[in-house]
Amino acid sequence: MKNIAIKGLLCILLASCCPPENSKPSTTIESPDESISVHTGIKKDSTAYYLVYKNNQVVIDTSVLGLERKDENFASKLSMQSFSDISKIEDTYTLTHGKQSNITYTANQKTITLVNEHEQQLQIVFSVSNDGLGFKYVFPESSEDVKYITDEKTTFNFPENTKAWLQPLAKAKTGWEHTNPSYEEHYKKGISVDTPSDIGEGWIYPALFNTAENMWAAITETHLEANYAGSHLKYSKEDKALKLTFPQPEEKMTDGALNPESKLPWETPWRVIALGTLETVTNSTLGTDLAKPAITEDTDYIKPGLASWSWAILKDDSITYDITKEFIDYAADMNWGYCLIDVNWDTRIGDDGIKELVAYGKEKNVQLILWYNSAGDWNTTPYEPKDRFTTAEKREAEFKKLSDWGIGGVKIDFFGGDGQSYMEYYHQILTSAAKHHILVNFHGTTLPRGWQRTYPNLMTMEAIKGFEFISFGQPDADEAPSHCAMLPYTRNLFDPMDFTPMALDTIPGIHRRTTAAFELALPTLFLSGIQHIAETPNGMAKMPEYVKNYLRDIPTDWDQSKYLAGYPGKDAIIARRKGETWFITGINGENKVKEMTIDLSFIPSKNGYMITDGTSTKFEQTEISNTETTITMQPYGGFVIKI
Repeated sequence: MKNIAIKGLLCILLASCCPPENSKPSTTIESPDESISVHTGIKKDSTAYYLVYKNNQVVIDTSVLGLERKDENFASKLSMQSFSDISKIEDTYTLTHGKQSNITYTANQKTITLVNEHEQQLQIVFSVSNDGLGFKYVFPESSEDVKYITDEKTTFNFPENTKAWLQPLAKAKTGWEHTNPSYEEHYKKGISVDTPSDIGEGWIYPALFNTAENMWAAITETHLEANYAGSHLKYSKEDKALKLTFPQPEEKMTDGALNPESKLPWETPWRVIALGTLETVTNSTLGTDLAKPAITEDTDYIKPGLASWSWAILKDDSITYDITKEFIDYAADMNWGYCLIDVNWDTRIGDDGIKELVAYGKEKNVQLILWYNSAGDWNTTPYEPKDRFTTAEKREAEFKKLSDWGIGGVKIDFFGGDGQSYMEYYHQILTSAAKHHILVNFHGTTLPRGWQRTYPNLMTMEAIKGFEFISFGQPDADEAPSHCAMLPYTRNLFDPMDFTPMALDTIPGIHRRTTAAFELALPTLFLSGIQHIAETPNGMAKMPEYVKNYLRDIPTDWDQSKYLAGYPGKDAIIARRKGETWFITGINGENKVKEMTIDLSFIPSKNGYMITDGTSTKFEQTEISNTETTITMQPYGGFVIKI
């Protein structure tokens, strides 16, 4: 009785243990450390809801749950059938690349079973860990016929005065050769949650929110399978909250599915919310914790690393036999394992030339990656080769050929949206490529949504306004410093990102705003299984030998990552460990000098070095130790530390 009285008093004082006043049956799921509390149930109007607290503070206020199927309504006239007991979840897994190699996910999980007016079941599974939560919908019954989801009612109702960092979704079939959306817009920073997108199509994942002082949240989705569409967020005036939204009508392959359709049983992707301090959110691995496990343990052929790439700065005319040979030599000299050959290699170099370059690269311990057009009539891009992956027969034939040649990987470009048919296409390509031990990089693409765990051969995906845009025009170059300082907290938070970083020398026709040390920091600040480097052999030849030596020993498969300091769009300092070696990198996204103090005492080794922007030269190198250190970052500048 005493415990009941105390719990009731806490509900009154903290409003952290009580469902909405007009609710029917409800239940609570807490994180293992009890810092996060999720309440869910049925309101008196027979709709489902949830709300989320962190340290007794509202982070997500009362929000909507439910789905509408073409044949049944699971959004209203709902009743509670049962709550499961709490299940203790502990899942240990390994990633071939990313912010952490060996990960243990611990959470409390509960399933809520609802029934609609026709006694059809909908389950909602909540999984709550110390750094956030995920939930998904499950149709547990079986069907012989295909079911169609027409709308998902999920909302995220943030408290008043919440600020958001969001990337707009482009209008489908717009842009160069009708290639949008490709997740390639600049972020809006620190805006109100109800701010409409200038484009009018809402916002993509991950979406970042600051709900109160030192309280942050990041929303994404994961475990997106071939039988579901990718979603995004859009502010709903009716719900007065951000609502999960399905793709635009144009975001589908020819005669393919747009919105989700499948036979039962059927599960949606996990809707993921990382919660806590900015450090907690930045360090979180929830995007892969709830992803589908790897389809195979056959990963010995997967070698993360860096790649040389001629097209980044030299563009189409660089796709020749002789220039590619030069870039293979460049990769070998820099101890990088790959060389990417971009568009029109099939006509500009030819199959016989590629096979000769494969043999030459093998002598140098450098594997080739070949570019492809995703094909189909969903875009009008002229680049070749195309139409090589659109059917199962074509995929098998092309990947077998590449495997026989000794090709390491493919870069496949120009996808057309988030409709279910595209999601199915991604899965088909990744499955076939894995069978033939081919690594994959998708460009002009959607967000990976945890696929790098499911398909260890998925090394990276673009889905960002990356270096190529900086090379295209001055406005994007002007935006680059703050844009790059956004990415560790948003796009690159959970998933690999092929930004194609680092121009240390010059970019033709562009006044680069970032300093050389800022650029030097990007390959270790950004996460990508294969990091394609923009700098050319001629540009690298101008750099000090200690800079080249630093770049000869950069991992992309990190054992541990640790947020040290920063703020979205302003600056970022991240530490990453491979084995016993730590790399600490920082960038300044603002046009002013900054002094940042970081404590390096967590590093066992005592001595290392730091490379910063020089006063009279491009770079300066100094010795450094594992103590509290104050670093001066120049306007749009940066630094790297290796201990």
